[in-house]
Amino acid sequence: LHLSIRRQRQMCIRDRSLGLKVTLRKEKMYTFLDRFINLTLPRIRDFQGLDTTKFDSDGNYNLGIKDQLIFPEIEYEQVDQILGLNISIVTTAKSIEESKSLLTQIGLPFPKV
Repeated sequence: LHLSIRRQRQMCIRDRSLGLKVTLRKEKMYTFLDRFINLTLPRIRDFQGLDTTKFDSDGNYNLGIKDQLIFPEIEYEQVDQILGLNISIVTTAKSIEESKSLLTQIGLPFPKV
């Protein structure tokens, strides 16, 4: 019985889309953030700054991107399906205010209030 349940689960996984999680640290993290802030965010149509309500209670920032074509490395002709992604920026800040200050100093563009 256990073996048949496992095979059934494997078959279900083959037919479904799976997500992918990548953790960037050190130089790769800073390179991604630099390219994201300076090359990718300006390509978003009608961009007015990042939403300040996307902080969680621990001071981490989460944002969703609906279209991967905003990244300059992706060529439109090679895309079969438009996909989105979620980006989580995890900080060691103790509060939302500390985290927002840190991310502002890094260069994330939040709207001025």
